[in-house]
Amino acid sequence: MKMKMMMMMMFFLSVLIIISAAAAVDVVSTEDSSSSSSSSSEYSSSSEYSWLLRIKSSALVDPTGVLNNWSPRRRDVCSWNGLTCSRDDDQTHVVALNLSSSRLSGLISPLLSRLTSLQTLDLSMNSLSGSIPRELGQLQSLRKLLLFSNFLSGGIPAELGLLKNLQVLRIGDNMLTGQLPPHIGQLGELRVLGLAYCQLNGSIPVQIGHLRRLKSLDLQNNSLGGAIPEAISHCTELENFAASKNMLVGEIPASLGKLQSLQVLNLANNSLSGLIPTQLGDLSNLRYLNLLGNRLSGEIPSELNRLSQLESLDLSGNNLSGTIGLQLKNLEVLVLRNNLLTGTVPSNLCTAANSNLRQLFLAQNKLSGKFPLDLLNCSSLQELDLSDNNFEGELPSGIDKLESLTDLLLNNNSFSGTLPPEIGNLSNLVSFYLFDNLITGELPVEIGKLQRLSVLYLYDNHISGTIPMALTNCSSLTEIDFFGNHFSGPIPPAIGKLKQLVFLQLRQNDLSGPIPPSLGYCRKLQTLVLADNKLSGSLPPTFRFLSELSLISLYNNSFDGPIPPTLSLLKNLTIINLSHNRFTGSIFPLTGSRNLTLLDLTNNSFSGSIPYSALSISKDLARLRLAHNLLSGGINSKFGQLTELNFLDLSFNNLTGELAPELSNCKKLGHLLLSDNQLSGTIPPWLGTLQELGEFDISSNNFHGKVPAELGNCSRLLKLSLHSNKLSGEIPSEIGDLTSLNVLSLHRNNFSGSIPPTIQQCQKLFELRLSENRLTGSIPSELGSLTELQVILDLSRNFLSGEIPASLGSLVKLERLNLSFNQLQGQVPASLGKLKSLHMLNLSNNHLQGQIPETFSGFPLSSFLNNDRRLCGPPLAATPMCMQSSTTEQKEIEKSLSNTAAVGIVVAIVFTSTLICLLLLYIMLRIWCNWRRVSISISSSDAGLEHNKLQEENWVVYGELETSRNNNSNIDHDHWNSMALIPSTH
Repeated sequence: MKMKMMMMMMFFLSVLIIISAAAAVDVVSTEDSSSSSSSSSEYSSSSEYSWLLRIKSSALVDPTGVLNNWSPRRRDVCSWNGLTCSRDDDQTHVVALNLSSSRLSGLISPLLSRLTSLQTLDLSMNSLSGSIPRELGQLQSLRKLLLFSNFLSGGIPAELGLLKNLQVLRIGDNMLTGQLPPHIGQLGELRVLGLAYCQLNGSIPVQIGHLRRLKSLDLQNNSLGGAIPEAISHCTELENFAASKNMLVGEIPASLGKLQSLQVLNLANNSLSGLIPTQLGDLSNLRYLNLLGNRLSGEIPSELNRLSQLESLDLSGNNLSGTIGLQLKNLEVLVLRNNLLTGTVPSNLCTAANSNLRQLFLAQNKLSGKFPLDLLNCSSLQELDLSDNNFEGELPSGIDKLESLTDLLLNNNSFSGTLPPEIGNLSNLVSFYLFDNLITGELPVEIGKLQRLSVLYLYDNHISGTIPMALTNCSSLTEIDFFGNHFSGPIPPAIGKLKQLVFLQLRQNDLSGPIPPSLGYCRKLQTLVLADNKLSGSLPPTFRFLSELSLISLYNNSFDGPIPPTLSLLKNLTIINLSHNRFTGSIFPLTGSRNLTLLDLTNNSFSGSIPYSALSISKDLARLRLAHNLLSGGINSKFGQLTELNFLDLSFNNLTGELAPELSNCKKLGHLLLSDNQLSGTIPPWLGTLQELGEFDISSNNFHGKVPAELGNCSRLLKLSLHSNKLSGEIPSEIGDLTSLNVLSLHRNNFSGSIPPTIQQCQKLFELRLSENRLTGSIPSELGSLTELQVILDLSRNFLSGEIPASLGSLVKLERLNLSFNQLQGQVPASLGKLKSLHMLNLSNNHLQGQIPETFSGFPLSSFLNNDRRLCGPPLAATPMCMQSSTTEQKEIEKSLSNTAAVGIVVAIVFTSTLICLLLLYIMLRIWCNWRRVSISISSSDAGLEHNKLQEENWVVYGELETSRNNNSNIDHDHWNSMALIPSTH
């Protein structure tokens, strides 16, 4: 029985196990079926699911968690952010990935190529970097690729040309480089090609012409060069062609006129040249034409008048000439500024019945004539710019017909007459520029009706009278500039009503009286310029409310009194110029701002010490001018904290002490002016480290010791003024290293030794003063090479010796020469007579001698006095020394006969002697002949014996006489010879 019971229980358990197993199998089968169905509906392939997860994890950086739901826990990928799916044959595919403006960074993953059904990929306006993966060329279904506005770099992959179905390619506003690949021409379905705002170079490939369905081509802001290819004319469906801000050259192709669908043509800011093609007039659908900033020339073609749909035309910044011959009824914007256009504004530009023109910019041309009255028909005109032309005459009283006008720019012309009161009827006027004209008369009170007026620039005219109180009713005014007129009287007391005022410029007028306290209630005021007037009084305490004030310029007035202490509350001040007034007291209230860049208090009566601690917090302070005041104390070491300081002028005060070595930290210091104080000590060698120093003046102080050789390291120094101190020692030869030097003033010191010849290296010197020292030796001839010397060469009151170098005659530009009170010797070189520019000369009190050059005769007697009476010639009177000198010179001339003259005299003497000898021989021959005749006559006569005796006696006598002649022959010979020499002495 038990056995049966056990068998029955086992059977029952077996049945239960079988039933349970069957039920379990049925459940498992049902679950598997359900799971399979669910998987099929969620996603077609687990591979794309995994690729997306890998794309997320491998490359993208998601700081804002846009991809947080891209998670393995959510298998329904179609619900993931940025994904769009489509169903095809009961399968789901990702067809769009749009993560635009998601603040993503990182790289674009090449794994995106695994999403083979992708039709749209939009990762635009993120911070993605790296290159565009060439693997994207495998997405054969892709129609839109949008990667613009990222930080992508590298070139455009040629593989993008494989995307045969691509219709939109926008990858601009990146850092892409290289050339535009010609493979782009293979994208036959492309409608939009956006490559603007990159760094692409090279030329526009001709393959662009293969894109026959292209509607928009945007190549702006690249570095594309070369010419615009004619092939673009094959893109007959093109509506938008923008290639501005490139480097395109050549002419604008006339074939662009074939693009009948073109609505926008923007070729601005290139280097296109030649004429504007008349064929552009065939673009009947064109609404926007921009050719500004090229090199186009010639006239504006009249064919452009056929562009009946044109709304905006900009031809500015070219070389266009001729007249304006445009009449386009739908034109809203016409910009022709900065050309060479002549004539006047065309009369039919606007008609009373049909006027759409809103903006007309004709500035910077050569237009002339009166104000174009036909413009008064342009009732829709909002902005009119006729500035920088040659318009003249009065402004028309009917100007208020331009009731829509918001901006009127008439500056830089020759408009004259008074400002018409009707200007007050332009109720919409916001900006009015009339500066640099010839406007006279008073400012009409009607101007106070312009409640919307924000900017009023009337500077550089001849407007007179008072500033009308009505102006303070223009409650919208932010900028007023009346500089350079003849406004007189006070500043309107109610000027504080202009609560929006930011800029107030009243400089260079004839305004008088105090500054109205109400000005302090213009709390938005940033710039206040009241300089060059006749204003007086003290600064109003209400200035403490000008918390936005950045610049205050009050110089050249008669303000007085102390600076209100509350001005130290003005923490935004950057520029303060109160120079040339009568302010007194401390300058401390002006040092409250940490932003000071310029502080000029020159020519006042400020006293006390300089607040170095307060100034040192202005780390950007570049110019500090405190000259001509009554400041005292020393130069503090805190100046060394002003490392941006460029200009430091503390001259003409009562400062004492030595130069603080911390000044060497001011490496940008270009002007260091400390003259006319009571400073002492030596000139520090660290000055040689100030490489930017261009002007160094410590004259009229108590400095002593030597000039450091290190000063020669300041190679940019233009002016070196050390005069009127107690400096000693030799002038260092390193002065010659200052080759940029224009002015060298070392006079009134105790310098000794010789003048260093190295000064000749300072070839740009035009002023050299070394007077009143103890210099010895001769004047270096090298000074004659300083041919730019013009103002003065002053070596007076030294102990210079030797002669004046003839080389100084090369200083042909020199105006003043002073060599007086030295020990110079010798003659004044004749070469100095070449100094035609000289109008002051002093050679007195030396040991000079000889003739003064004739060109110096116009100088006063005092220029040559006290030279030991050895100088001669006008203006000096004749002196015995001068006459003796003249006689000596004459003798020297006689002694210095030339050898040729001496030979001539000898020849003359010999010739004369020969003639005399021949004459004597002739006379002796005649005597002998006469004697011979007498002898023959006596011997042949018939006389008696007595007669013969007598003849014998006579013969004897004759013989005796002959004997006597013979005995005295020497005497007679000498006598004749002496007689023969007489003529030679005559």
